[in-house]
Amino acid sequence: MSDQKTTIQDLKNKFKKFSQDRNWEQFHTAKNLSMCIAAEAAELMEHFMWVTGQEATQELEKKRQEVEHEVADIAFGLLQFCNMHNIDLSSAIESKLQELEERYTIEKSYNRWTKISK
Repeated sequence: MSDQKTTIQDLKNKFKKFSQDRNWEQFHTAKNLSMCIAAEAAELMEHFMWVTGQEATQELEKKRQEVEHEVADIAFGLLQFCNMHNIDLSSAIESKLQELEERYTIEKSYNRWTKISK
């Protein structure tokens, strides 16, 4: 599998089957899956806690497999959330990107990191 060949739907199907095979969907409420995503994101953040930005890149390379597993755990939670609650991830991303493009125009946001209010 690679990003260039695998669709989001392919991944959603794999996670759905994995969960169904284990009878886990009963536990996959919006609350539980949202908490799963947050917990896994926190585990990813732990790899970079207390280091500078440059050191974070070095930590990533040292712990690449562990970091990739945390990213996969986050993806599992997100894709299963979408499965269980009928969210078309591609449509949601496209809609959000359109909103961001309107709020963060190039003229207002080029080379700036500050938040722009709606």
